[in-house]
Amino acid sequence: MAPQKRNVLMPTVIAAALIACFGTAAANEDAEVTALTKPQSSVSFGLGYMNGEGRRFGQYNGLNDTGAYGLLDLDLVSRDDGNGRWLRLKGRNLGLDSRELRFEHEVQGNWGYYLEFNQIPRNEPYQAFTGVGGIGGNTLTVPVPASRTGTFDLQTRRDRIGLGFNKYFSEVWNAKVDFRNETKEGARLWARGTTGAFEFAPEPIDSTIRQLDATLSYTGKSLQMTGGYYGSMYNNQNNGLNFIGGAGGLATFTPIALPPDNHSHQLHLSGSYAFTPTTNGNFKVAYGKALQDDSFVTGANVPMAPGIGTNLQGRIDTTLVQMGVTARPLPKLTLRGTLRYDDRDDKTPILRYNTLATGTSTFDGFNEPRSIRTTSGKVEASYALPMAFRVTGSVDYDEKKRNTSAVRVVNFREKTEETAYKAELRRSMSETLTGAIGYVYSNRDGSPFLITTLNNGTVATSGNRVAPIHLADRERNQLRLTLNWQPLDALSVQFRADDSRDEYSAIHALGIGPRSGNARNYSLDFSYSFSDQWQGTAWFSRNQTQQEQSQHVGAGTAGLVWAALLRNTGDALGLGLKGKPFTWLELGADLSHSDIVDTYDQQRLNAVAPGTVVATLPEITNRNTRLQLFAKYAVQKNSDVRVDFIVDRFSTNDWTWSTWTYSDGTRMLQDPVQKVNFLGVSYQYRWQ
Repeated sequence: MAPQKRNVLMPTVIAAALIACFGTAAANEDAEVTALTKPQSSVSFGLGYMNGEGRRFGQYNGLNDTGAYGLLDLDLVSRDDGNGRWLRLKGRNLGLDSRELRFEHEVQGNWGYYLEFNQIPRNEPYQAFTGVGGIGGNTLTVPVPASRTGTFDLQTRRDRIGLGFNKYFSEVWNAKVDFRNETKEGARLWARGTTGAFEFAPEPIDSTIRQLDATLSYTGKSLQMTGGYYGSMYNNQNNGLNFIGGAGGLATFTPIALPPDNHSHQLHLSGSYAFTPTTNGNFKVAYGKALQDDSFVTGANVPMAPGIGTNLQGRIDTTLVQMGVTARPLPKLTLRGTLRYDDRDDKTPILRYNTLATGTSTFDGFNEPRSIRTTSGKVEASYALPMAFRVTGSVDYDEKKRNTSAVRVVNFREKTEETAYKAELRRSMSETLTGAIGYVYSNRDGSPFLITTLNNGTVATSGNRVAPIHLADRERNQLRLTLNWQPLDALSVQFRADDSRDEYSAIHALGIGPRSGNARNYSLDFSYSFSDQWQGTAWFSRNQTQQEQSQHVGAGTAGLVWAALLRNTGDALGLGLKGKPFTWLELGADLSHSDIVDTYDQQRLNAVAPGTVVATLPEITNRNTRLQLFAKYAVQKNSDVRVDFIVDRFSTNDWTWSTWTYSDGTRMLQDPVQKVNFLGVSYQYRWQ
């Protein structure tokens, strides 16, 4: 579905109307004083044309089809010098599907309110080639036999309305209230299925989220505090997705429940206190409750287990307590300490929803709560040494406790503990060069692993060989180097390098699960002023993340052990140039390129030929190159004509969707090469 094209009003009509509403400032006022007391208003309008169908380029801005688009921005300001009253109206992308508009009215130091509107599109970069009917509604028709009859574009759009009010009661007390109502409509990628058979089933989106944030603040000389209430309410107009048709046993899976209504409420209080000019403390406490009591989806093919009621009765209580202190007991010594307690207590009743669970399965039909309690703390000391050195050391501790279930699919751990030790040395090596090197060592372990248990109480054989990556014992070593160099006023250079290496301890003799990992990040940034009229920038970054893991296939120690080396490498670079060769002409150019590669290497570690390289999955490479050019010509002192030109090229060899077909015949399509050219011409008028 192509986005709607926007019409643009005649420039003279808009300019005349806006000037009439907001007025003009006296032309003979001093320019600098006027800029502070009477900020400039402006309106920009024009027309853009895009050639190409870049689904990636227009994923969030709505520019995804060839055609014309309206360009309209405005920034209107009016100030009454007598009473400090301000009026502001700011709009951005008003001619596109990603429009923003905000109105503000305030009396400085007394009261103020605002009203805003935001529209956020999201266009699925893949196009569905399908025979499924009813997409976007809550009843889908699945073709039997499998077939494809046409293409469909999945889209969602969020319309967000916000309003707020603030009031100063005195120099130290003020209140603020913000409310947001967001509706979301459309359809997004989803499926129904079972092992070996999945049907294309786009989820219909028709939901509303409401958020309320009310705070009361006190700002004294030594004490500052903010307390209030935050609430969130989610309402889904579609509680279930119905199906007509479908192959085999999938036809019985109807309706399927969609995200249920829920609401949450939180009371919070935070603040800071200056005990002395060199010692400051801060704190935060919060208590919240999240509830999910929406009725279960019902239907002829959805039998209800006895005794579970009509809704989940879901409830999660959260408690947060945090405190910290910063002190400088000596001119060269700075001390910091923090302590945090975060308890997520899942109080949802544990009931048996599936009465068909068998004794040889790894589930018993009961829902499993998800409670986790985190206790963390940090102490840090920083000391200024001779010769412009500064040394910093810290110790971080983090403990997580989780609820456990009697029946498990894989090994589990009730508690994990991680301690990190950090040391950093920083020095100003000259007036133009500053550098720092830091090292962090962290170690994670925890309580004994709980073995996999079946529904009948016996011990399973398959799940006891692996430790989940977030629970496994791990040693991490991190090294960081930073340099800032400014040899000239016109030249600035920043360099940063990070290297992190992880080693995991296996819980099984075969070494199953995560084995090792590393991450390397490098970045280099330049900025240079060729003259007062020309400035240039350049940057480069490289990010590489690697994870090695192993998997056991087969019974006992005679099975096959495979190793997988997963790697993600991203290279990005950019060049920028901006200049003003004449008082009436401004030029700019930005070139960026990114190259992201995902690699999947596999090896057999035992059996016939240990270490033999076997067939691996192909690499996936995504490349994006974008060139943005602009020229701004001053027609008059208060008006400009601007021309923008964008060239965007995206290419991919992503095989994950191109080789996949749903059991109903649906395929997800994407052009491997996407080319977009965009030309925009706009006129800007400014006044005071």
